[in-house]
Amino acid sequence: VQLVESGGGLVQPRGSLRLSCGAFGFTFSLYYMSWFRQAPGKSREAVAAIYPGRARTYYADSVAGRFTISQDNAKNKNTVILQMNSLQLEDAGMYYCAAGLGATYGGSWARDYEYNSWGQGTQVTVS
Repeated sequence: VQLVESGGGLVQPRGSLRLSCGAFGFTFSLYYMSWFRQAPGKSREAVAAIYPGRARTYYADSVAGRFTISQDNAKNKNTVILQMNSLQLEDAGMYYCAAGLGATYGGSWARDYEYNSWGQGTQVTVS
């Protein structure tokens, strides 16, 4: 399993960014795909998740209504997109893509231990 993130960068408050996560080497539709983030000095937190097999999406309360997670089917790729709008200072941090079967079998999408594959991370700076 390999996950490759891209799309981070510097954005002003109330701006937008689009993160992408390319997934390789596994049956995409069986896995929960999620985005986590970690700010300096803080613990890692779940941001959003998608279960491609059933097109279900999940969001942390802090980002609901501003962020959208989706699967990029147009390019026929196993790619998960996180569209982030109305970014706030507290949205800054390292964003990680994760894949796992834990939530597929009843675990919580928001728990990082449910995921066994992680990308290298992409930095989001809001300033």
